[in-house]
Order: sequence, then structure tokens, then C-alpha cells
Amino acid sequence: MFNLETLKLALFDLLPLAIVLICVVAVLWTAHIMLIARQTELGSEKLFPRLLTMMGLTLVGIIIIVLALPVASYTMNQIIGLIGLVISAVFAFSSGNIFANLMAGILLRVTTPFRVGDFIQVGEHFGRVAERGLFDTEVQSESRELIAIPNTFLVTQPVATVRNSGAIVSTSLSLGYDLSHNRIRPLLLAAATKSGLEEPFVHITELGDFAISYQVAGILTEVKGLITARSNLRIAILDILHGENIEIVSPGFVNQRRMDGTRVVPVPLTTMEKKSSSVDNSSAEDIVFDKAEQAEQFNSEKAQLKSGIVDLEEQLKVAKGDEKAVIALELEHLKEQMATLELIIAEVLAGK
Repeated sequence: MFNLETLKLALFDLLPLAIVLICVVAVLWTAHIMLIARQTELGSEKLFPRLLTMMGLTLVGIIIIVLALPVASYTMNQIIGLIGLVISAVFAFSSGNIFANLMAGILLRVTTPFRVGDFIQVGEHFGRVAERGLFDTEVQSESRELIAIPNTFLVTQPVATVRNSGAIVSTSLSLGYDLSHNRIRPLLLAAATKSGLEEPFVHITELGDFAISYQVAGILTEVKGLITARSNLRIAILDILHGENIEIVSPGFVNQRRMDGTRVVPVPLTTMEKKSSSVDNSSAEDIVFDKAEQAEQFNSEKAQLKSGIVDLEEQLKVAKGDEKAVIALELEHLKEQMATLELIIAEVLAGK
């Protein structure tokens, strides 16, 4: 028969479970506030390890609660097995794509095929990496759009990354057989040099029915100006070929026009027209890839400050006397710079 003593015994048996449950919930709540809730200024790149930590803590908390249940060991093993089965079913059926993107994100961080600020080409998408997230990667395209590419797509598709040490910039054009390649190749090399490319070269890529296809290329050492460099190369080719009275028209146009001896090239500009027609494209990348440029700059500055702080901390351990005071002052200055930079990053992200 149910009585007060039985109720007291039942409550006494459940007391350890209640204490464990309260402690686990308090720890998880505190961890969530410290790692995620208060870090509103962090982007997906910085939140990634924090989210993984919260997932691990939650799983550990569930196991601790199960172990605190006042049941027999056989029943406890069944409960733990059931929890594992439920988690596996969730990953396998209801959230397969989410889990796949999560694992792909971890793989991308391990292999590091690209970094924030790099130019990448994947499928039909080309642009600079602006942010690497938990489930997708944000790429800023040439039209300044922010494209979220799932991490699974980046893992399963070939990714072409432009090396920071330099990139090949090239363009192609076709000219008629009436123009000797011995005349054209030096002009194209001169155009590549004029556009600012190093170690230029010219290849004949095709001998068509009506025209010869040329490809002119060179090395661009400052890859941040990739878009402008491509345009400058084409502009230099136009200027030099037209300056040599060489027309650049399709073979179809040449075959269909009335052959009256007129060359299809622009009329030479006057001195005033040349001054007024000069166009500066140097800021094109600053406009197109503004977010990617900011992200790369912030990452670079933070890495330099962290490296300087670590070096000074190592020197401080072995320094003595006045030298130790000077190093400590310099270390404090770097830490203040780091705090200021973190504040600037937070303001920029909050305004995006």
C-alpha cells in the first residue's frame, strides 16, 4: 500500500538523478551562453569549432544523465543502445544532407584546398572566398554577389585555386592567314609586357579553316588584381595591333565585305582624346570583392598579431630586469591592438 515512507524512498532514489540533471543543464546552458550566445559578432568560420564543442558537450551530458538513472545495468545498456540508434537514424534519414555538409566542412579544414581571400573556380562559379561556414562556403563572384556553395559540392567537384605566388593570365584571338605569325607573335608578347605581365609567351592553339588562333599569356604576381589584369591584357592587344594597322575581325566579316582596300581598324586618337579616354581599372577588385578582401585582410592582421604575441610571451619567460619590463610593455601594446582589431571585425560583421 502506498504511504509516505514509500514516497520518501522514491524521492530519495531520484535525488541523485535530479542533481545530475540540474548540473548538466546548468553546464550546457552556461557553455551555450559563453561559446555562442554572447559571440554574435563571430562569423560562421569562427563559430564552427564552438558549434562542434556544443554538440560534443550535449552528447556527453545525455550519457551522464543516462548513467545516473536508478535502473539496472542491463536496462541502462538498452537505453544507451536506443539513444545511439536514434542518433544514427537521425543522421541517416532526417538530416543526411546536413550531416554530409558538416563532415565535408571538417574535411575542407583538414585538407585546406583554399583559404579565405583565395580565388577559386568550382563548376560554373568563380570568385573569391569570403567566408568558410559550418555547412557551406561563401564565395563573392565577379558581379559582387555572395554565393553560398554547399561544402559537399566543394568536396565532390574539382576546385581550382589561384596560387598566391602568382597566376597565369591569358586571352585568345583569331587572325587571318594573310598575317604572318612571325609578325604577330612579337606584337602579342609586347602587349603582354605592356599590360604588366611577367614572362609572357604566345601559343598557336589552332589552325582553322579561315584563321589562326593565338593564345597570349603571362604571369601575374599580384593575384588580387586578376580581373583588372585580364582586361588590361585585352586593352594592350587592341592598342598594339590597331597601332600596327592590323584588323581584328571575324573571317566571316572579311569574306563577305566588299574588298575596296579599307582596313577595319579604329581611327587613331588625337592627343586630347588619348588623355580623356584613359580609364583606371585599378580599383575594380576593391569594389567587386570587397567582403572577401576585408576577410583576407582581417585574417592576415590577426595572424601577424598572434604570432607577435606568442614570440613576446616566449621572450618574456627568459628575460630579466629592464629587458623584461620593455618586453612586457610591448606585449601589452600588441594585446591592445588585438582587442581593437576584434572590435573592428565585430562592427563590420554586425553591419553586413
